[in-house]
Amino acid sequence: MDYQYLEDFHPGQVFESEPLTVNEAEIIAFAEKYDPQPMHIDPQAAQDITGGLIASGWHTAALTMNRFITAGFYNPAPGALGLGCESLKWRRPVRPGDALRLRLEVLSVRPSAKRPGSGIVTNRFTTLNQNNDIVLEMITSVIIARRSA
Repeated sequence: MDYQYLEDFHPGQVFESEPLTVNEAEIIAFAEKYDPQPMHIDPQAAQDITGGLIASGWHTAALTMNRFITAGFYNPAPGALGLGCESLKWRRPVRPGDALRLRLEVLSVRPSAKRPGSGIVTNRFTTLNQNNDIVLEMITSVIIARRSA
């Protein structure tokens, strides 16, 4: 795939990834290292807390980023940088066996006021499970080079 520039994005574009299945071992390994709470690392304790083991929300965010980068629909020109999250919401827990896919919608595209050779793309990330339940919603912005630069 060729590089993408600011001019290649427009509001209303939608991209979707293939699903990625999450397993119990991955949930526990991530949580043991980054978010060692009982509902993420101990299936028996999780039963009393959340009705069973659930992935850390941060794990869900990392899986969302994986789908974004590896899905093949996003290949920005060198120099693209994330500017941060305007919102991040975990809507439903992710459980072992869930198959997650990303739906990305371009919300806005605008030239940068400070950097004439680039612009800002704002996207809505929606991560869904195999039942089409939303498990994560996030709005982020990224700075991307302009082709005309």
